[in-house]
Amino acid sequence: MKKINLFIIICFLMSCAAPKKQINANQVIPKSEYANLKIDRPKNIILMIGDGMGLGQITAGMYMNNNCLELERCTNIGIHKSYSADDLITDSAAGATAFASGIKTKNGYLGLDTFGRYVGTIMDKATSKDMATGLVVTSTIVHATPAAFYAHQKDRDNYEDIAKDMLKSNSNLLIGGGQKYFTRRKTDSIDLIQTMIDSGYTVTDYFQNDLEQFTFPEVDKLCYFTADGDPLPVSKGRTYLPLATKKAIQFLKNKRKKGFFLMIEGSQIDWGGHANEADYIITEMLDFNQTIGDVLDFARQDKNTLVIITADHETGGFAINPGSIMGQLKTAFTTKKHTAAMIPVFAFGPGAQLFNGIYENTEIYSKMNALLFYPN
Repeated sequence: MKKINLFIIICFLMSCAAPKKQINANQVIPKSEYANLKIDRPKNIILMIGDGMGLGQITAGMYMNNNCLELERCTNIGIHKSYSADDLITDSAAGATAFASGIKTKNGYLGLDTFGRYVGTIMDKATSKDMATGLVVTSTIVHATPAAFYAHQKDRDNYEDIAKDMLKSNSNLLIGGGQKYFTRRKTDSIDLIQTMIDSGYTVTDYFQNDLEQFTFPEVDKLCYFTADGDPLPVSKGRTYLPLATKKAIQFLKNKRKKGFFLMIEGSQIDWGGHANEADYIITEMLDFNQTIGDVLDFARQDKNTLVIITADHETGGFAINPGSIMGQLKTAFTTKKHTAAMIPVFAFGPGAQLFNGIYENTEIYSKMNALLFYPN
């Protein structure tokens, strides 16, 4: 009898000590609770990514903005685990691929699993379902985060190959910098602008049309380059993100009867973290904050749009130190690189309650996929 009891105790202890099942980075398994969601579904999704935006960046933006950010309008809040398949600290390529395709992949990979195999994206699926799609960013349009939604490359720095991938995306609207990767290419002599025009895009740029005076034409596909290379920081005169976002929403809203998917990135919050410049972070945060406010105003009025606001990772190990007061912060950094901090997720609109809790970054994709495409 004692032997039996000892055996039972050993089995119990072994079961408690058993490691948790490892995540298969290359497999997306729809969770059963998504199969028949009994909640309101959105017609449109706007995913807003503040690159490098952790709690420190959010807090600094708030305390330097009269203790208020537009994020406070979101009452559904979660946290995601940002690590990649091969590193506890993700980069933007793997982080955005998790959002776009629902898999953990290697740092540097775009739209590929850890074996280098092609994976589809939420934008691919939206296009196949006759939804309109768009990207608006304050980086180049071939930078890691936007590229994860259309490109399939093993190296996020292969900008000219990424530019060629963009032509295959059939996205209805593309707004960002990086025109030189289409016009003055080093790896070949292809005129990708002409190729885009031949495939049905209307292509223009900041030099031909000032965004403030530019009325988006009634075309199916539009590409607007905001800079030849990287767009300027806000502190040096860049102002286009809020305006481009408003124009993008109106452009996409009536493009397809089945709705739209739009990804908006406040790209340079991350760049301020890498530079360890608090003022850079804060000015970019407040530009993103204004854009968030405009998007939430639209969603509140539209009532058919889900807004998700998050980041791919935190950058800089940004902290607000003792001696800080409201409107005047003493800040510090632990690194010029990314950190492994978990990342907040804010949601507003139909289906927002699905984003409460703690979950993998891949669940951002799974939840969007469920809300847009799973049968009722």
